[in-house]
Amino acid sequence: MYGVLRFVAGDAGARYPEAMSPFGSSPTGARLERMKASPLFARGTFQNPSGASPTLAKGSRLSTMGEFFFGGERREPLAPLPSESPIDRWMRPADSGLRATWLGHSTVLVEIDGKRVLTDPVWSHRASPFGFAGPKRFQPVPVAIDRLPPLDAVILSHDHYDHLDRAAVVALAPRGVPFITPLGVGAHLEAWGVPAAQITEVDWWERVEIGDLTITAAPSQHFSGRGPRDRNRTLWSSFAVRGPRRSFFYSGDTGLTPAYGEIRERLGPFDLVMLEVGAFHPSWGTIHLGPENALEALALLGGGALLPVHWGTFNLGIHAWDEPAETLLTLAPKRDVQLVMPRLGAPVEPTQGERVEPWWREIAALEKKSAPPVVEREGEAVVVGEPID
Repeated sequence: MYGVLRFVAGDAGARYPEAMSPFGSSPTGARLERMKASPLFARGTFQNPSGASPTLAKGSRLSTMGEFFFGGERREPLAPLPSESPIDRWMRPADSGLRATWLGHSTVLVEIDGKRVLTDPVWSHRASPFGFAGPKRFQPVPVAIDRLPPLDAVILSHDHYDHLDRAAVVALAPRGVPFITPLGVGAHLEAWGVPAAQITEVDWWERVEIGDLTITAAPSQHFSGRGPRDRNRTLWSSFAVRGPRRSFFYSGDTGLTPAYGEIRERLGPFDLVMLEVGAFHPSWGTIHLGPENALEALALLGGGALLPVHWGTFNLGIHAWDEPAETLLTLAPKRDVQLVMPRLGAPVEPTQGERVEPWWREIAALEKKSAPPVVEREGEAVVVGEPID
């Protein structure tokens, strides 16, 4: 419900010096002119070619808003999810040339053919412009941001708060690492002090070469904005990354789009596919995948090992916090899909076919212990007593 965050934000950005504002800055000058030249830019904003809109489905606004603020069950785990430190593993090269470490939500450190690419780094406690309100993390990131190894590139898929974190950008900028962003997003980074030389903005199908690594922006079906007046003023994108031996695809945020077939033809196949699976709901089904559509997207992309992202970190939807994982665990074997679902901070090499262990159930089991006991009485379930310690 990113629109809710933007509404709450109001005009608070005016109270911050621009370099400190979590809202970022608006594109101007040559950056704005380049945006206007994009075939995706029309009537002052970027558009989904399909016409998909971020607004709630017709007739569902009141019921969905009520459900978001007051409904839904098990939307947050009772305890932090299990995690481990990846630092020792990072000190050794990946045997297969491809290793991924899920650090929470859509933040993944991918080691590919000797280089390291970080996707949508978010380390802040809340996915929000404020430190006192907005969705908060279920658990800390498994590793402090200053303990990351040297990076070759940071990929930013779009400018929503759960993907573009000002604090993380400010922490990473002094390393001199290149930031690869969709059109317009660089305005936020420059406002936060990132040198222009470290920022490369790309339109869909444009590519960036970093040594022998090729990073290509590709279509996605979403929207953008960090304040009440900047919706769709910057572009959103997926990314394909290819080295001499290995490759991976990162969806960013997206709904199901037939463009995935074109991505397969132009940029595939992929050894690893990282697709968003959380924060889905029928009312905004055109701009988020969810687990079932993620499997459809994977098929359009031509397969590959599937690493689900965008779940298990923030309460951004209405479904149970573990529903995306459980749904995938049920459906993937029926479709002969190789799932890659390591616990937080655990480096995994997808081409080695590691078996999925449902580690999140350690926490889900706590909910059963805390629920009131149930007894049967003449075929009727009756809740009695107090929650069990």
